[in-house]
Amino acid sequence: MSAFNVRLEVMKTIENQVSSFIDKFLIPIEKIWQPTDFLPASDSDSFLEELKEIREVSKDLSYDFWVVLIGDMVTEEALPTYESWLMDVEGIDQHSKSDWSKWVRHWTAEENRHGDVLNKYLYLSGRVNMKEIEKTTQYLIADGFDIQTDRDPYKNFVYTSFQELATHISHKRVAKLAMNKGNKLLGKMCQIIAGDEMRHYLAYREFVKTIFEHDPSEMMLAFTDMMKRKIIMPNHYIRESGQQVADAFSQFSMAAQRIGVYTSYDYVDIMRKLIKYWDITNLMGLTEEAEKARDYVMKLPDRMVRVAERIHIPDEMTQFKWVEPNGTL
Repeated sequence: MSAFNVRLEVMKTIENQVSSFIDKFLIPIEKIWQPTDFLPASDSDSFLEELKEIREVSKDLSYDFWVVLIGDMVTEEALPTYESWLMDVEGIDQHSKSDWSKWVRHWTAEENRHGDVLNKYLYLSGRVNMKEIEKTTQYLIADGFDIQTDRDPYKNFVYTSFQELATHISHKRVAKLAMNKGNKLLGKMCQIIAGDEMRHYLAYREFVKTIFEHDPSEMMLAFTDMMKRKIIMPNHYIRESGQQVADAFSQFSMAAQRIGVYTSYDYVDIMRKLIKYWDITNLMGLTEEAEKARDYVMKLPDRMVRVAERIHIPDEMTQFKWVEPNGTL
């Protein structure tokens, strides 16, 4: 049987467990939080007072902080691209009522709230240029992106495992920075988003773990291939108006590293966590090719640390159209 057909068989086998994964890792709509739980109600008599407070406490947040928060929000808002990409993965039939397609739709529904609440907060804060941000979001969706997974479910689930943990880290640290500046509302919002991302990470890493149990050699090769290519985050492709695709990413990344939201060392740490959880060291029954792939992956984190040590993070901020130099318009 070809590797492609084996993948389809494994996806069908795992699908029997997907319903339980939905129950374990996703929250019913009637029980989960909604953006209105955090934002002032526009029909409330206290709306203007609450709005004034949001604008006031937002003044103490740094320029780099706003750049990172905007980049995180834009990444969340590009959700249509992520759903269409996942629905196209081999073994996920979007035209059926399969549990795989059900998972993707329910996961998408949860993720949709993240960009929604952050977008509304940025709008209410009065600290950013919403039209420029909206252009960036539209560009990211219109441009699309290539995360080099093709339609391979093994590679795609490695990607989502990595990416979900990365977004958890980013939102969690943004929450802490906001809290430290006395912005409890924004801190709570980002904290609960981080909690959602953690649940999603736990699910996707479980998908991969289950695949390792059924098809260890091919899963090992897929994991190694993704590590060689390096995980490309969706925000890698962001740009501002008048720029080319991906022009804004480098400076956005520098801002995130300057304030410690997401660094090259975090990338390595995620890699190590996945290697440990999937028990790569003790995999049994690997082909010779997969054994070589495992050896490569096991040595990779230390190599990546040496690369991270050589990265220079400039102290100076880069001006974005999203935010004025002093953080106000």
